[in-house]
Amino acid sequence: MPSNEEIFEKVQEALVDALGVDDDEVTPQATLQGDLDAESIDFLDIVFRLEKAFDIKIERGELFPEDILTNSEYVQDGKVNAEGIAKLKERMPFADLSKFESNPIVQNLAQELTVQDMCNFVAHKLAS
Repeated sequence: MPSNEEIFEKVQEALVDALGVDDDEVTPQATLQGDLDAESIDFLDIVFRLEKAFDIKIERGELFPEDILTNSEYVQDGKVNAEGIAKLKERMPFADLSKFESNPIVQNLAQELTVQDMCNFVAHKLAS
């Protein structure tokens, strides 16, 4: 299993290549959409690069569970309800959802995912 530093370096490289940003912009605290300007189409490229870099398979919806975010059972008026938050925490144990929980507007989730969340996701995948 690679060290946290090695995971960060490979995640950083994948994000630099996929998003055309500079190394120094890709910090653990940087948000993928807010700070690095990732768009939904970029996530396909990011997933591909992470799969290749770490020799892992990332299933659709595993990194970003859009099936929960589009389910009327969990989302009302554009906000994720308590049951939906619980599902997200179950599916995304690698992400810190505390900020999202305080204002669970669907669009906010992607905006709050950080580089560290991506590193945690990879570590989680490699450990399982």
